[in-house]
Amino acid sequence: MNLLDTLKGSLLENFFPKGWDLKKIEKCCSHPPEKVLERQKWWHKKFFPVPCDTLEEFNVKVGHRIAYEICSAKEEGKILILILPVGPMGMYKWAVYFLQEWGVDCKHVWGFNMDEWSDKDGNTLPSKSPGAFQKAMEDAFYGPLGELTVPEKQRFFATKRLLPLYPEKIAELRGKGARLVLVFGIGRVFHIAFWEPHFAEEFSSIEDWKKQEYRLGAKLHPLTIEQNAITSFKSRTTLVPCYANTIGPGIFLKADRIIGGADGTLGRGMMWQGMSLWVTLRYGPDMWVPSSFIPTLPGYLYFLKELAGPLVPECN
Repeated sequence: MNLLDTLKGSLLENFFPKGWDLKKIEKCCSHPPEKVLERQKWWHKKFFPVPCDTLEEFNVKVGHRIAYEICSAKEEGKILILILPVGPMGMYKWAVYFLQEWGVDCKHVWGFNMDEWSDKDGNTLPSKSPGAFQKAMEDAFYGPLGELTVPEKQRFFATKRLLPLYPEKIAELRGKGARLVLVFGIGRVFHIAFWEPHFAEEFSSIEDWKKQEYRLGAKLHPLTIEQNAITSFKSRTTLVPCYANTIGPGIFLKADRIIGGADGTLGRGMMWQGMSLWVTLRYGPDMWVPSSFIPTLPGYLYFLKELAGPLVPECN
């Protein structure tokens, strides 16, 4: 007996986004770990999942890839647009390390944070507040880069004022030949940034869904709130905002390259991101599962091998 057998009449009956195919999700998660790299017909020919044995290996490889994109754009004389997450975070110290070792500055880089906590009207925390994504980025990446850093005028954060400017500014930079690189993590409910699966209910077609560039005061799914309570708020669910400002598929699906990360293990055999990884790789493009589009883009998805499972019950 499992959730699929007992869902009717339970408190979870109306909990999951109604466009989810739970049997399909279960099938995605039932594969043995050795099948995780098995290519699917909808994957981009230059999309590559990359397994990592340890968290440190993961952080080094993702950080190196970010630094490599900055360096290669510099060598080619290109502007680089980086869409940046706050989570995962451990890669930023390594991106800083490699750039400083190579002596590569970021004067050609434009950084756009993909999301930020907000209230229902899109008002965000003060930039220096604990938990604010802007503070996290300043502390982890922009600050430690020192004299090599991205100029302040080229740093965009997902505030009520700045987020609506993203589409126009990115389009302007793309018109100058800029390369767009998406750096991202995958959410518990398969979101990219805070673009949640239940938003799909608002759109009559996938074409309309794909046009959405951003949202102010996006209403978050309860599983997203609980994920962040575990990963960022020391388990204090009551401190987690219920809303966020976020980019949408109209921005993240236009990336020239992607650098993704899944590092959601908790130790002692526990994890929160195994299902997210498998569904991302195996579900197939569907607007009710935003991360399912990731394999259709060129680039890399780094993940901890432990997340590949096997995803079977285990008491810890």
